[in-house]
Amino acid sequence: MAEVLNVKPRKSRGKREARRMRLGGAIPAILYGHGEANQSLAVGADEMALVVRRGGRVVDLKGAVNEKALIRDLQWDIYGTHVLHVDFARVSEHERIEVKVAVELRGQAVGVKDGGVVEHFVHEIEIECEALSIPDKLDLNINDLKVGDSLTAADVSLPAGVTLISDPEAVLVHCVEPRDEEEGVAAGGGAEPEVIGRKAGEEEAEE
Repeated sequence: MAEVLNVKPRKSRGKREARRMRLGGAIPAILYGHGEANQSLAVGADEMALVVRRGGRVVDLKGAVNEKALIRDLQWDIYGTHVLHVDFARVSEHERIEVKVAVELRGQAVGVKDGGVVEHFVHEIEIECEALSIPDKLDLNINDLKVGDSLTAADVSLPAGVTLISDPEAVLVHCVEPRDEEEGVAAGGGAEPEVIGRKAGEEEAEE
């Protein structure tokens, strides 16, 4: 069941108006898609924050418009704590859409027991699915991952009706041997900070 968001029409635009809205507990938003005109809206900041915390992706907009929409994009403040603007895209119940979903690692790689290190450097992949069937996350089992092995987007478990859009050969995670150079830096790190510190002091003196 989609989350409900109450929205109001937004007639004024611009940074000053957006700032005034946020001070009043609302967030500027825009609704677009399906070949219809864009609509400027305002949504309650508390309502929006609750939907985001719950991981909501598709919502039922009520009030100024009564439509089902996908939360296509969120603009955050510089601290990543407050939503400043929301992009809604119109969707129908069984419409198939392309969306990015987080990949979560499951299990413990066998390579770790052999001294390997697991590196997870791609944290989401793009899929296609029905608008009301967007998974909260996708699981990637790493139990059989050995030192020198890697897992790709094709190894992610996809629910029924979900199609992979990302490159299936894209490497998401691998298990590698610990880097010797890191140990070398740690072992010889005693003298280097003193050099850096002297340079910093000299620069401050020059300023």
